[in-house]
Amino acid sequence: MTSVDWKLIVLALAAIGALVLLITRYKFNAFVALLLASLMVGAGAVAMGRLVKDAAGHESGYTMLAVAKSFADGVGATLGGIAAVIGLGTMVGRLLAESGGAEVLARRFAAFFGPKRIQWCIMALALAVGLTTWFAVGLVLLLPILLTLTHETKQPFLRLFLPLLSCLSVMHGVMPPHPGPVVAVEALHANMGLVLFWGFAIGIPTAAIAGPLFARFAIRRVVANPPPMPVRIRSAQSGFQPPGFWLTLLSILLPVVLMLMATLAELVLPKGNPVRETATFIGNPTMALLIAVLVASWSLGTHCGYTAAEVWKFTESCIATVGMTLLVIGGGGGFARVLRDSGVADSIGRAGTEAHLPPLLYGWLVSSFIRVATGSATVAITTASALLVPVVLQHPELTPSHVALIIVAIGCGSLFLSHLNDAGFWIVKDCLGLSVGQTLRTWTICETIVGIAGMLLSLVAYKLIPFR
Repeated sequence: MTSVDWKLIVLALAAIGALVLLITRYKFNAFVALLLASLMVGAGAVAMGRLVKDAAGHESGYTMLAVAKSFADGVGATLGGIAAVIGLGTMVGRLLAESGGAEVLARRFAAFFGPKRIQWCIMALALAVGLTTWFAVGLVLLLPILLTLTHETKQPFLRLFLPLLSCLSVMHGVMPPHPGPVVAVEALHANMGLVLFWGFAIGIPTAAIAGPLFARFAIRRVVANPPPMPVRIRSAQSGFQPPGFWLTLLSILLPVVLMLMATLAELVLPKGNPVRETATFIGNPTMALLIAVLVASWSLGTHCGYTAAEVWKFTESCIATVGMTLLVIGGGGGFARVLRDSGVADSIGRAGTEAHLPPLLYGWLVSSFIRVATGSATVAITTASALLVPVVLQHPELTPSHVALIIVAIGCGSLFLSHLNDAGFWIVKDCLGLSVGQTLRTWTICETIVGIAGMLLSLVAYKLIPFR
């Protein structure tokens, strides 16, 4: 560790503090505040003489022009990965609400599980959907169902939504085929089956602690009203009929099934196999959701009595409501890229290396620090797993289960303390209609519990398994 490393870490913490202050106290537009925080970090790195390498490996000084480019690249990379996913998922969600399909599913689930067990129903839904879908996809797909369940069961809003958020988050952070865990498995040469096993064994109780158990505490201290139910453009008139239960369930699970098929094809079929290539194409999140929108336009649209013009009007009007959300999510990605390009992630990694901790704790600390600094779970887990490679090689006594538990702990660390520089923070805030303060006291604490509980459970299993 050098003095520059410590200065960069302090600079990043100061920028995060300024970001929180600008948004919560001075009510700045979130995107503007993210841009200002990025410029603050970039200016500090430029003043310290930060050097960056180009594609050819040549070093040059980091400049304010490069800072602006880093921010723009981060915005583009973030929106390039999720803009279409969020947009298409929102369309499916709107059709689900307009058709009455959300009410059909909610009533059937509520009748089957009963009001007292509805939280576990939600967890089961979130685990099934979140296993193969991105966090944002799962949230926008399940949001109409959860809103309807809230109104049907008359239970507190947070009692139902915190279990959903915790399960989707855990699945995204610790379970292959999500990108972060897959990169970690490849970097540390881990056994994929063991990572899946320990991901479930650690992830499910972790989600239960951060979801249903935390919800009991949160509903007594945070007053949060659910977003209003979507007002249907056309009510149940002559010729209109809501979709059946199984047709509605097929419409909502279709993208999940397509993505799961792609995952299975990648696991069992060799590269170049035409079946694998086809499955991978249609199982791409954007393609899977496009197919889901086309199917839902019939099953939840024209099949129910809407005209084609009305169906497409629904899809257009719902996109207009997520414009600012997408801009803020992109701003979070821009801030994360500036923090990375300014050298903050490298400085945190060196700090962890010098601490001489056990591999699991070291991996978790590095991952959680990078997560807090950059706001990106994927950056945190990929960076931490790369830094763990030489550490794991220095410990030949580690068994495959130990390595798998290290990956699970890194994944939990990559979810720790989500705040204003995390795109997921803004997705949750806007989808659930919360204020920044409410989101900090619910979602941020939920993610913090996920990070700590997952690490502690992983550490207990790590210590109980015999070493070589």
